[in-house]
Amino acid sequence: MWWLAHGEHEVPSTPDWLTGHERDHVASIRFTKRRDEFLTRRWTAKQGVASVLGLDGSPSSLARIEVAHHPSGAPYALVDGAVADVEVSISDRAGWAVCLVGAPAGVGRSGRVGVDLEIVEPRTPGFVADFFTAHERARVDAAPDGDQRDEAANLIWSAKEAALKVRRVGLRADTRSVEVHLHGSCRPDGWSPLSVVDADGEMHGWWRRDGVFVSAIACDVPHEPPRTLATSARLADATPRHSWLDRPTC
Repeated sequence: MWWLAHGEHEVPSTPDWLTGHERDHVASIRFTKRRDEFLTRRWTAKQGVASVLGLDGSPSSLARIEVAHHPSGAPYALVDGAVADVEVSISDRAGWAVCLVGAPAGVGRSGRVGVDLEIVEPRTPGFVADFFTAHERARVDAAPDGDQRDEAANLIWSAKEAALKVRRVGLRADTRSVEVHLHGSCRPDGWSPLSVVDADGEMHGWWRRDGVFVSAIACDVPHEPPRTLATSARLADATPRHSWLDRPTC
């Protein structure tokens, strides 16, 4: 698996890297926040898919890639109109997006994958009580007040979202139907192990903290942590962005 991050400020101002269908969709978006999120997710996903498939990342190459969605909402990639032989998951938060790309067949089965990105910020006791299992609530309550407790709450939430993407149900499902378990300590590459359990079995995953952001991944088969692509921005240096507030509509 491969992982990367990009910010909205890195997205080109010209549309030559988009497919015709994507350009039409962007033109139909009225609200700046939705447009910027769409473009940032697409830019990040296309960079990831291009790198994994050996494309050069030029606008003309990226325009060959389209990110579409299954009826469940899960994304998938097409190249020249044909479904690409990679698994893709995308998440965005506050002007930044992350993408997880699974290995093509013949390289090593990655299975279904999910990724989620969150900011380490306070979560109310009501939020934790409503959406977390008893085990998860105990994990949050055991963390010291402040940043460590905020990290625990947002990490668990991020892992839940990633796991529900693997199951292809997203937040339509009860978030308490999956339970997050954290294991071991941080590796030198920044990733720490986790698992997520539900009625269908166990999903395997990893999480990392980068500055004010926390991200989690999940997959339905055991896997080493994803490698960070060379094209990725340094999320550890990233600052949350809310540029759409200056111009809410396009």
